[in-house]
Amino acid sequence: MKHRILPLLLVVTLCLQFVNCNKDDDGFQDPVSVIVPVIKSKSEFRNSIEVTSPQPTNSDGKIYVYDDLLFYIAQHSGIHIFNNENPENPQNMAFIQLEGVNDISIKNNILYADNFMDLVVFDISNVSNIQLVKIEEDMLSFYALFPNNTGYYQDIYPSNADEFISDYVTVTMEKDEADNDSSIYNWSMETFLNNFDGVATADNIGTGGSYAKFQIYDNALYTLDEFKLNTFDITDYNSISLVSENWLGGWLGGELETTFIQKEFLFIGATNGMHIVSLENEFNPTYTSSFIHATGCDPVVVHGNTAYITVRGGNTCGAILDQINVIDISDIDMPTEYSTYFLTKPYGLGIKNDVLYVCNSQGLNVFDAQNPISIVLKNTYEITTKDVIPLPSHLIAVGENVIHQYKYKGDYGLELMSTIQF
Repeated sequence: MKHRILPLLLVVTLCLQFVNCNKDDDGFQDPVSVIVPVIKSKSEFRNSIEVTSPQPTNSDGKIYVYDDLLFYIAQHSGIHIFNNENPENPQNMAFIQLEGVNDISIKNNILYADNFMDLVVFDISNVSNIQLVKIEEDMLSFYALFPNNTGYYQDIYPSNADEFISDYVTVTMEKDEADNDSSIYNWSMETFLNNFDGVATADNIGTGGSYAKFQIYDNALYTLDEFKLNTFDITDYNSISLVSENWLGGWLGGELETTFIQKEFLFIGATNGMHIVSLENEFNPTYTSSFIHATGCDPVVVHGNTAYITVRGGNTCGAILDQINVIDISDIDMPTEYSTYFLTKPYGLGIKNDVLYVCNSQGLNVFDAQNPISIVLKNTYEITTKDVIPLPSHLIAVGENVIHQYKYKGDYGLELMSTIQF
């Protein structure tokens, strides 16, 4: 589970109940790790948005495909845009500098992206002359991810309404220095945090990987907060409005992580399972059903009447076992499990024509998924990948600072066409 910093009042209250929040605790050895909030100015990052020539990156990212364009969404850096008309020789075209970006979605040449708490709109009809259309300020929720490690925390906060905590960094400091700094406390966050435990439309809409948190259906843009599904009306991209909020995570349990659309249903991967939402009324999505499993990090993809969920355990994800859950959704109101396949630390996945592609710590696995009761591993490619997009023409796989593109071959094979290395 990805932990976020709790409101100050709750933190202070809880700290009073735990001895490991005491500054005199001698449980830490030199040197100590100090978690430091990064304070940024809203006006500063808004003014920093620009479209430039291709830029290098050193940031983990997601992939997105729209027509012949390939996008690498470098987390908290910006959007790299490639002309991918020839997948054997993709051309780096442009870079959109967005310091707070994590997700994008595109419809009819209009690109929607998050930028910390803002929703930013671009016209990409001419990639050589991308235009910033609009900044919808404070339209999204944003909370910086709190580090999972335990140690010392520096108690500093924004001083005015223009400032916010954009991130947390961990610095190393001598224990005596930390103990003598009145703004630094030592504690173990996990002591108490562990107790909170394809679209068919006439529009031209792009395709994201299995970790996408943005989706477009007709004239609705869906985004995820930690526990909430937001619906925006983008009928007029010059006048976007928030039309509904569904607090799915709060009462269903688990944090909302990923989205996938098939026909008129939105499938949400959460830390405790898969939630299905009907989009019959696009601006008022309604909860339909859930498949619940042990806590874990898990995206979901769907093909026909079958959903595939990867559940990764270890670290902060919570699950004990790593697995693929294959789910029967022929009765959309009552999803049931077909089968489970165990493997090592799975990440993103994709499905095309009953062939399932799963990224994991040992490589890219290719499964025969014709029989959902028993999927069969056919090939493994020893590459480091985190997510895939199986297009009709070829497969795109993304790792940290690298994108691979593959031809489909017989016998569940793949042939490397090109590699983009950042």
